[in-house]
Amino acid sequence: MSRFLFALLLLVASVSANACSDLLTAEFRPLAGKEKVDLCKTYGGKVLLIVNTASKCGFTPQYEALEALHAKYAERGFAVLGFPSNDFMGQEPGTEAEIKEFCTLTYGVKFPMFEKVHVKAKDANPFYAKLAAASEGHYPSWNFYKYLIDRNGNVVADFPSKVTPDDTELVAKIEALIDAPAENGDNKTQ
Repeated sequence: MSRFLFALLLLVASVSANACSDLLTAEFRPLAGKEKVDLCKTYGGKVLLIVNTASKCGFTPQYEALEALHAKYAERGFAVLGFPSNDFMGQEPGTEAEIKEFCTLTYGVKFPMFEKVHVKAKDANPFYAKLAAASEGHYPSWNFYKYLIDRNGNVVADFPSKVTPDDTELVAKIEALIDAPAENGDNKTQ
């Protein structure tokens, strides 16, 4: 193989490996933070569990299991990303600083949490509209709705609020995705 062709193949592989799905083309402030985080640059190539959260919900104790899941698999290329939302019966009424304090002190949350967003169909943040479009139109129907995203930025499953973060089916899917390599060059959402 000529050096030129070899160099060209390396360049194509490098560009493909660094490509990011359209789904993750979004920026959000960390909860109570100022500088936006580029989801593509920070989380592209990782397996992600996206969750809309609320502090005054019957499902709020899921924070503990979400943190345990994040801690267990973070070093293997996995992250839980939380997005507080006040869309369901006003169950996230606090300021971002209050939410951050509650999550940290009550549940020891260290996984990334971002600014409050709307997740319901009519008023959904564009990121949540893309998540719904990639999951056959499934918008969150309540707090703690979960989207599982593979290393290529594809939504591979979504789970209703009642499915806990330690659910065996959910954990099995996460482990399978963590163990599967990212496909080079095919990083578009479905």
